[in-house]
Amino acid sequence: MSRIGRMPIAIPAGVTVDIAENNKVTVKGPKGTLMRVLPSEMEIKVEGAEVLVNRPNDLKKMKSLHGLTRTLVNNMVIGVTQGYEKKLEVNGVGYRASKAGKKLTLNLGYSHPVEMDDPEGIETTVEVQNGQSVIIVKGIDKEKVGQFAAEIRDKRRPEPYKGKGIKYADETIRRKVGKTGKK
Repeated sequence: MSRIGRMPIAIPAGVTVDIAENNKVTVKGPKGTLMRVLPSEMEIKVEGAEVLVNRPNDLKKMKSLHGLTRTLVNNMVIGVTQGYEKKLEVNGVGYRASKAGKKLTLNLGYSHPVEMDDPEGIETTVEVQNGQSVIIVKGIDKEKVGQFAAEIRDKRRPEPYKGKGIKYADETIRRKVGKTGKK
């Protein structure tokens, strides 16, 4: 059995999980509502204050879907109770981030500022910590938070020589030694 797929998902107080036909799972909680259609082969059922995921047989595809389905439901439950957040740091001289309304403006050394609008269900905030901008992406859907954070990072990825660019707060950049002059 899948070690992850077998584990029951505890439903905290204030959270409701509904399973409609074709495995359409709806999770309602204090932070909002998430809905997702999961693989129809998996058997998802609510027993008391737990969600259980079972697979019909031991085919390789079913084994791989088992753990995935359980993790997706668990991420929905965590999302509506605690939410998710990713922190991005803007490193570099003159590189800045600012926020006006729902518009995130990034000055990244291009001839023009890069503007991005917050997608539905995602909130970004900009803080300045010891002289450098920190962008915080928050939301209840783990997938959307990660995707939008990746899109922001793609506007100017960190380069290996000086470390300039946008990086995740927990990311380490493998630095390279620059070229040296002849003697």
